[in-house]
Amino acid sequence: MALLRLFLFAALAPVLAVQALRVRRGTPRLPGAGGPTSGVLGDGPVVRLAVLGESTVDGVGVAAHADGLTGQLANELARRGLRVRWQAVGLTGATAAVVRRSLVARLAPADVVVVALGVNDTLELHSAARFRRDLLGVVADVRQRLGPVPVVLAGVPPMASFPSLPRPLRDALSARSTALDAAAAELARLPGVTYSAMTPDLLYEGTFAEDRFHPGPAGYRDWAAALAPAVVAGLPGVTVDPHPREPRQPI
Repeated sequence: MALLRLFLFAALAPVLAVQALRVRRGTPRLPGAGGPTSGVLGDGPVVRLAVLGESTVDGVGVAAHADGLTGQLANELARRGLRVRWQAVGLTGATAAVVRRSLVARLAPADVVVVALGVNDTLELHSAARFRRDLLGVVADVRQRLGPVPVVLAGVPPMASFPSLPRPLRDALSARSTALDAAAAELARLPGVTYSAMTPDLLYEGTFAEDRFHPGPAGYRDWAAALAPAVVAGLPGVTVDPHPREPRQPI
């Protein structure tokens, strides 16, 4: 079966290359989010949240980080009765290897770190073994810098649901993103590492930004809501409100 997939990929390579070029040329290039990359939200026990990763952490698809993945995740934790000191450390186009080289050193002290990676590793056709090795390196580097903090690995987005991708390019990238996602999930066997899947039901019409590739505000909100339980579970000794409420405005 693996040999058959390799043969099919080779046969389709010229078509995939043309489609990839068309997508690159035709997709609007959206900037990262504006505004502060850190802040405080909510009342209650203080939790320092760091989110580390690629363009989704850079806030591509929204105007401000408050509406991006980090801000929406801080909002979800604040609704559970926590005072969240959040920081977004992201770079558009970053692979796991780039995060190790360029971003980990920018992390401030944190009580929990969320890592969102995989799309760029998929686009660069990195193998599952390479991604697992690089992602493990990210976890090790984070703990070398911050100590034995809990780490939540966000699942690699299922690229079969990206409306900007034509077929068969979408199918090829879907297979690769699925393999990388499985590699990330394997790392949850490590102590203090949690994996949170990004299921296809989180990606639907209305959740994407203008480029039909990155999340918009609704997409980040839904993703953050799915991630929040894993983040809370990774904070031993922290009591959360069982009845989430609306937080105060960021300060």
